[in-house]
Amino acid sequence: MDGTRREVPLLIAFVDLTRFQAQSQRATDEEIAATLEVYYEQLGAAVRAAGGTVVKCMGDAALLVFPATGVDRGVEALLALKDSVDRLMADRRWECRLIVKVHFGTVIAGLYGPADEKRYDVIGRAVNTAALLETTGVTLSVEAFRRLGSELRARFKKHTAPITYIRTVDPHRSSWPAR
Repeated sequence: MDGTRREVPLLIAFVDLTRFQAQSQRATDEEIAATLEVYYEQLGAAVRAAGGTVVKCMGDAALLVFPATGVDRGVEALLALKDSVDRLMADRRWECRLIVKVHFGTVIAGLYGPADEKRYDVIGRAVNTAALLETTGVTLSVEAFRRLGSELRARFKKHTAPITYIRTVDPHRSSWPAR
């Protein structure tokens, strides 16, 4: 990356594990590290396969972006990631479940940080909007929802105050309940 910062429209997602802090009080440091390593591997593989980028991991949370031309692909990957991470946590008997907050907007993307440690990051109001979405499962902002194709839109229902879109349960698929 050449260090140039530029304004770019992206699908922005924050993911986080519910009850992680409580679970980490019952686990050893080695168990926490091993679980996070498997989680990070799943996260990275799913995001890369959908053409996205893991901008950063912060403990059990992560900031992810997908290109504007791949919104459906990014949302599909996030839905599948939720299911796979929820299964991972259940298999480990951890009460954690993945929450996913998704927004579409313009950011300033480029290299940021101390002079000798600059890394790719995204900055702007759209990032904050994604971070502040409320959810217990998967939630899309209006801007993200409007970018979806009609088939994928059908998997979400309107949720008000403020208006967001939450994933509906598909009766033909098994789904791990959010806790």
